[in-house]
Amino acid sequence: MRLVHVVTLVSDDGAFGGPTSVAVAQLQECAARGHDVTLVSLWRGRERAASHIGAVPFVSRPARSVVPGRGLLGMMHPLLLRDLWRAMGRADTVHLHTGRDLVSLAALTVARLRRADFVAQTHGMVEPRAGRAARLFDRLYVPSLRRARCCLVLTDRERRALGEVLGPGGPPLLSLPNGLRTSADEAARRPREGHRVIFLARLHPRKRPEAFVEMAALVHKEIPEARFTLYGANEGSLPAVNSLVAERGLTGVVSYGGALDHAAAIEAYRSAAVYVLPSVHEPFPMTVLEALAEGTPVVCTDSSGIAAELERREAALVTDGSPESLADAVAALLVDEHLRRRLADAGRRAIDEVFSIRAVVDRLEGVYGDRPRRR
Repeated sequence: MRLVHVVTLVSDDGAFGGPTSVAVAQLQECAARGHDVTLVSLWRGRERAASHIGAVPFVSRPARSVVPGRGLLGMMHPLLLRDLWRAMGRADTVHLHTGRDLVSLAALTVARLRRADFVAQTHGMVEPRAGRAARLFDRLYVPSLRRARCCLVLTDRERRALGEVLGPGGPPLLSLPNGLRTSADEAARRPREGHRVIFLARLHPRKRPEAFVEMAALVHKEIPEARFTLYGANEGSLPAVNSLVAERGLTGVVSYGGALDHAAAIEAYRSAAVYVLPSVHEPFPMTVLEALAEGTPVVCTDSSGIAAELERREAALVTDGSPESLADAVAALLVDEHLRRRLADAGRRAIDEVFSIRAVVDRLEGVYGDRPRRR
């Protein structure tokens, strides 16, 4: 089967996060099963874009800011339209990882003009919005999204929100988890030693990097040798993080390591004793799954969409998100090697049994093989 996936941005700093990771993982598994796959996206990085991401052919154009002040949502390149037209013309099925942004709108429009058979996956990015800009955008966006054969959703909350946006008579909403595979590298199976704790996510208020710093201050009082590093693209929170580090007297204890590409992120997980994600209301945090896949003990919050499953399996320490509860969990892991080993083993089992890319693509192949809903 000839499959084309479209995602808004691939970058060397992982700025677009989960949707890009999901698209690449799905395509890698599809390629391993013998499908003819292509990824189409904007690219942003220090070097020119590669022609492949692993085994996945990659068609890209440099990201340009077309709508000032809209960040990733306002990026586009005019020649990407031609790339989308050509790629979709050769595809049996098109899979759009879509949000409210210009690339998504372009991809939906081209799919509609091409009469392409397409499915959409919204990654929790399409919720009801009352603002004037969103209403104007949706006049073009929503009718095209309604042409999808189906929309893939992660959670019941996303199902309700997307259903409200699409309205009655919209495409079927099908549940599809994200998926990863556990690392085959022996480095991922080594017991975690040392006292290094990391945050790896966008430095954005939603991710609560300041809570990570507050947690670090509490842990450092009890475990002076502990060291803390924040990784990720700055999306507004770095000045507040730096001020808080100075205010708490944590210079030399808490540091900022910048944004990481995928390979460097994997190494960061493997070098850490603990991975902490303080963000709340994350529908499906891919960085948590990536850490689990690499055998890194995880501390997260109870409002995450996967927290209940991880807690049931004792695959992560789940907290209420306060700096105090985060600190208690991190300190417990830093002083207890047996607990770190137990969580790492349970985390890898959770990836294999629940969050496996194999199970996800089994389901996707069924979706792709269904007869088109509309043309």
